[in-house]
Amino acid sequence: MLKTNSNRVVKLSVQGKVAYPSGSRRFNVDADGRPFIAPSIGGISYNVKVGDPAFGWAGDHVEPGVSTLVDEEKRYNFATTSYHFYSCVGNEAIVVSGDAKKKRGVVTGHHGGAEHVMIDFADEVLEKLTMEDKFLVRGWGQGLELVDYPDIHLTNLDPNLLGKIKIKETGDGRIEVPVAAVVPGHLMGSGVGSLSMGTGDYDIMTTDREEIAELGLDKMLFGDFVAITDHDNTYGRSWRRGAVTIGVIIHSDCYLAGHGPGVTTLISSAKPLIIPRIDKRANIAKILKIGRFRPAKKKGKKGK
Repeated sequence: MLKTNSNRVVKLSVQGKVAYPSGSRRFNVDADGRPFIAPSIGGISYNVKVGDPAFGWAGDHVEPGVSTLVDEEKRYNFATTSYHFYSCVGNEAIVVSGDAKKKRGVVTGHHGGAEHVMIDFADEVLEKLTMEDKFLVRGWGQGLELVDYPDIHLTNLDPNLLGKIKIKETGDGRIEVPVAAVVPGHLMGSGVGSLSMGTGDYDIMTTDREEIAELGLDKMLFGDFVAITDHDNTYGRSWRRGAVTIGVIIHSDCYLAGHGPGVTTLISSAKPLIIPRIDKRANIAKILKIGRFRPAKKKGKKGK
């Protein structure tokens, strides 16, 4: 079992609210010069969930589940950035207002620029939520370390989820991590160069559809764990030969040049210490049984 400092990782409460869906009355232009207008980030999504395909939606940068933030007018103020930073993938979220009060969900990622935190809830909870509802997140994960692997860095990852990913130690100073797909580093676009490894995401570029299909990346699902080769996310997002980063798919494919499915980064090493192992079960929805893989609610017995 991997040794961590989880007993020393601070757990703090942060609170957000539903983010209004982004809407524009104006056309944008895709990577091939074609105008488009389509749904995008934000809102309460009733039919897009973790575990669903990240490709094929009639939308751009679509976020699964419930998109949340603190302040739409001041996305980079202290409260908003704090909420974005402390909310780690796998954290528990609790509805603290409205008809769905006390219902629980799971943080599935955060989206840079929009400063959104995405949370998965069961359908019966989604039906009760309104745009005015608020959510308390038990923020736990920032500062998490692998005690025996000082050159492997963790960010944005709930310690309990780390224990469920089924990482294997190879015995030679490396770890083997299950992933649903391997993304070549040259495909990483929007967000490269950012120093915000502890928040947000960066995008897999999908303009070259033939290469994306050849690599099988068009089959990725929201919530898939992926490995990005030759990319270092320890002290900034950059290309570095031999480096490997593990992340999770948090938003859909995009029409814009330089964009595509977003990846919130979780594990990274500047050295070749992380070995990706293909496993189609490597998805947060499958591991935690949430989103599209949430078990159907059992119906009560007749007469009850």
